Amino acid sequence: MRRFPAIAALLLLPLVPATANAAPSGTYYVTSVGTGLNVAQSGGGVELHRPKGNEDRQQWRLSDGRFENADSPGQCITRSLTMGSCSQGDAVHDLVQFGDQWEFFTLGGQSRWYLTPVANQTSPMPADPRLDQMTFLTAHNAYANGVDGGFAPPFIDLAKNQTRGIVQQLNDGVRGFMLDIHQTADGAILCHNSCTLVSKPVALNVDLQRIVDFLRNNRGEIITVFLEDYVDAATLRAEMRKVQGLNDVLYRAEGVRQNGWPTRGQMQASGKRLIVFTDHGKDGREDSGVLYQRDWTVENYWSMGPGLGSSDWSCYSRWDEKPLTATDSFQPLFVMNHFRDVPFGSTATSDNGKLGNRAQQFCQPAARKKPNFLAVDLYHLGNAAAAVGQLNSYVYRP
Repeated sequence: MRRFPAIAALLLLPLVPATANAAPSGTYYVTSVGTGLNVAQSGGGVELHRPKGNEDRQQWRLSDGRFENADSPGQCITRSLTMGSCSQGDAVHDLVQFGDQWEFFTLGGQSRWYLTPVANQTSPMPADPRLDQMTFLTAHNAYANGVDGGFAPPFIDLAKNQTRGIVQQLNDGVRGFMLDIHQTADGAILCHNSCTLVSKPVALNVDLQRIVDFLRNNRGEIITVFLEDYVDAATLRAEMRKVQGLNDVLYRAEGVRQNGWPTRGQMQASGKRLIVFTDHGKDGREDSGVLYQRDWTVENYWSMGPGLGSSDWSCYSRWDEKPLTATDSFQPLFVMNHFRDVPFGSTATSDNGKLGNRAQQFCQPAARKKPNFLAVDLYHLGNAAAAVGQLNSYVYRP
């Protein structure tokens, strides 16, 4: 597994602090550059917690070097990292700026911080936005729909993540597709956990062909496929060679590290409007045009909890070695997962109705970037498309 040491990002920063300026007053999340965790009040002290919006005493009013907890008026972080009166002299910290990062106190071995405003700062969406400025409705386990074919043994087939086939998903506005592929004698097959006992299984090339055909008939659209990939490189290459017209639309991210992501207009003009990510480790399969996801994206932990009962809205990285706040010479695309362990219609309706709120108030500040893919179960319930529309109305500025 490739590692992304936190120190690597720091090497790209100036080695000397910027001209000393007082940190701007305001209410912030204080986020570790190295871990993506937030400073939270915990009893009479402070700890690093998973970002959780305004639910976990993670909002801090900064003024004159004092960090006052928004939920505990008059209580500030002291230099000994306890909570004390804001009038105390040792509640004043020296803040030194390094680009968009700051140094002040050390907590949990972390000494470099982001100050992310609690209030979203936005600007209007440009007429021709870049890929990393757009948001796409994404179907989690899009293949597990019970319409196109089997995806699991019959007793598991009952827990469908979607109830509409791939063609209808495309027509309904889904533009991101999460697909699990497993190795069988017949090639790369779309199954959940195992293809054993699956009736009427569907091959990857079948769904990719549906997507390519849609792109040929809808030349303004952009589609992304995320492969949970359990096949060998030769099998994946063979599967992709079966898809007619794939190379005409397949986007290979050439030049992104140097120039950033292309605009929608540039992708439309080139015709390269299909992105395929794989989570499989690098073994040469990327030569066929699939992109290793951890090189190009960040992604929050996939589960909000069981299918019934309370949910966990905290928003933290699925990959410990790469926090949601990670940046590169380009802006990584942000995949925001918003679903439970087991899909239930009533739960998905409620969760999808809250999708926009979680995206804007929890995950966006946690990542310091706008979600580019909103991945949900049963996308047609709870009006998830409305959240996509909200996010596509602005550009986020941390």
